[in-house]
Amino acid sequence: MTKTPEKKKAPPKGATVEKPKAGHKPNALQQPLQPSQDLAAVVGEGTMARGEVVSKVWEYIKTNKLQNPDDGREILADDKLKKVFGKDKVTMFEMNKFLAAHLK
Repeated sequence: MTKTPEKKKAPPKGATVEKPKAGHKPNALQQPLQPSQDLAAVVGEGTMARGEVVSKVWEYIKTNKLQNPDDGREILADDKLKKVFGKDKVTMFEMNKFLAAHLK
């Protein structure tokens, strides 16, 4: 009999990602990054992984009902998000480009 290799399941949505073991380089989504002051006003202070930042921004958008009701792909920025995006509305596809500029 041959064993079929077991596939690793993705962690459930919202679960924290384990830190890489010693000697392993973290991937781009796991590296701790420092948000700018403008972005920290939305996601909170302290370093966090890029994926966590994106999740918190989406949580903020949904909590404050900032998605365009006519086109869910469009985000209507409030005062806090205008400082991050630099404009009144962005699409969900270009949002990550603006977030990257605020992460170091």
